[in-house]
Amino acid sequence: MPPVPGGGEETVAFDRAARELGLKRGEFELAVQLGEVRTVAVGAMGRRVARAELLRLAAAKGFPSALRARLRVVGTAGGAELLGISQGRFTRLARGGFFTPVRFYVNRYRAVVWLYPAAELGAFAEREPALLTGRIPAGLRATLDEGEDQRVARWRRRRVEQLLALTDDPWARAAVWAALLTPAELDAVVTDPAERACLRELMPRLAPVAAGTGPAAEVTAALVAADDPAEIRRCRAALETCVRDAREARPIRPPVQPPVPLPTKVAESPGSEPAPPPARSRRRPLWRRLVRGRRSAADGPTAAYRGRKSPSCTTETSSRPARS
Repeated sequence: MPPVPGGGEETVAFDRAARELGLKRGEFELAVQLGEVRTVAVGAMGRRVARAELLRLAAAKGFPSALRARLRVVGTAGGAELLGISQGRFTRLARGGFFTPVRFYVNRYRAVVWLYPAAELGAFAEREPALLTGRIPAGLRATLDEGEDQRVARWRRRRVEQLLALTDDPWARAAVWAALLTPAELDAVVTDPAERACLRELMPRLAPVAAGTGPAAEVTAALVAADDPAEIRRCRAALETCVRDAREARPIRPPVQPPVPLPTKVAESPGSEPAPPPARSRRRPLWRRLVRGRRSAADGPTAAYRGRKSPSCTTETSSRPARS
């Protein structure tokens, strides 16, 4: 197991760390996103988990059930049951920004299903018990009636914070903000083609599902890109700042293209006519030249021709009687 740069600490890959912690792959990824499992960067191998971090988690009280409890996520029905409120009230509180989703998925009806950490919902119930009973505050009720829904914006903000915490590379940090913008907005902020190519190569995947082809692709792509004008301005400003810092730390040099030789043109004297194109060769095909060579080897082309066309005087055909 390789050591962490600058020290002798051992590290393990994510797959092995998940097995030692008794977590599934998805649970381990969520643990890293929520900061429950801390990772370190190890050169070209990317991020790994220090052996000391695994020992710390294994020595915690209630391991591994306590760790799994902190990683439990619930939807609207599970969250409402956990808080002891109706699903309608839970949805209104979530749309108002009181709960921040940590994940989502698109079901077969192309509806977005938001998932929330159960531990955070329990902490909210202890912190804001008045919002779980009685009437919804008038101000919140008015904004919700106008169509307010902060779930997707709060999820994007949380995802950006998670990704920024996993890297110190200036261009990778800029790529996180670039992932929230449309191609047209990215081109408007970053005008250099080489820098845009670098950002697109480093751009992380924000959504938990691949935004390729399929019924959920369009829905996922709409959730990933910032759509509120205020949010777009914040993303563009953050991207400009990160790109400026990245240029100072490590400027991107465009690839050097070899010069393309220009076609040479012969100067023509005034009044002269352009040279005619070269005449095409009228050389005979090979089979004609071979036939001509065989004829020349006999008594001459004429004799050879007659020898094939007229019967010889020594053949039996000259003594046959003519038909009456």
